[in-house]
Amino acid sequence: MKIKFGIAGTGWVAGEYLKSISHHPDAEVSGVYSSNPERTQTVISSLNIETTMYSSFEEMVRNPQIDAVVLCSMPDVRPEQAVLAAKHGKHLVLEKPLSMDREGLWKMAEAVEKYQVHTVVGFVLRWNPLFKTIKALIADDALGRVFMANLDYWHHIGPHYGQYRWSRTKALGGSSVLSAGCHAVDALRYFAGDVEEVMAYSNQTWTDSEYEFDPNILSILKLKNGGIAKVSSSVECKTPYKFNIHLLGEKGSVMNNQLYSHKLPGQTDYAVIPTVLPDSGDVSHHPFREEIADFINAIQSNTSTTCDFFDAFKSMEVCFAIDEAAATGKAVKLPLQQ
Repeated sequence: MKIKFGIAGTGWVAGEYLKSISHHPDAEVSGVYSSNPERTQTVISSLNIETTMYSSFEEMVRNPQIDAVVLCSMPDVRPEQAVLAAKHGKHLVLEKPLSMDREGLWKMAEAVEKYQVHTVVGFVLRWNPLFKTIKALIADDALGRVFMANLDYWHHIGPHYGQYRWSRTKALGGSSVLSAGCHAVDALRYFAGDVEEVMAYSNQTWTDSEYEFDPNILSILKLKNGGIAKVSSSVECKTPYKFNIHLLGEKGSVMNNQLYSHKLPGQTDYAVIPTVLPDSGDVSHHPFREEIADFINAIQSNTSTTCDFFDAFKSMEVCFAIDEAAATGKAVKLPLQQ
């Protein structure tokens, strides 16, 4: 049986979801909601997709023929849409950030728990081949306990990017870490485990910046496993796109796609692993097809996805803690209190 999807939004990321769903043999694009019908028609025509266009999100989620909803709409309305969709029994594909504030995040959590829908969150790098390789190495005890980690998200999101017009604002971008650096935060948790405490500092790049928040932030974190970590995010920087993953473990270390491990006792230096790195800000480079395939399999087999809502919830809590620490100059302990 095909899973029938409704899509909210027609932006760059929504286009990748549309392609991924239309290419999956067990999926079908059954509806697209947007406040701009002309843009919707242009997007679905360019992808050779025939589907129903909705001018009302509620009308789309009320349709009993639709099984799942992909939320690629603006982040400020994401919690409200997620709650409404879950109420109507729709499984959820949720883009990041999940919410612009803690209140919205907790409302989503209550709805997902109450209505027991399947979820996947668009921390899409979890399906990247390098991420899969590192997780396999960790599972094979090639690194041991990760006692120190360094994750960096460096990506100049300026006027040349369509999202810049809204992501530079406090209302819709929120912060460097909410807007983009959350991928690095999630990667830290994915590889090194949960976070207990956060300290952070932020700054401007240029005095004439149009960003309504500090585009650069650096956080120091205490890990539940006794380790320590640094996560940085810069969305206004003079550098090619960089997503650095440096992990120091008791039995081995990783520097992006380089490995040094007790599993290879004859090693004299890092070994390079040929794989696909998370080295581009182009969303077409990201593994949306794998994310959607994981989601469909979870629905069909009644299992969890690689990144379900409650796992991503913890990454979002760390993001909010980083922003609070930077704003107050004080350490913030986790988990956060409602």
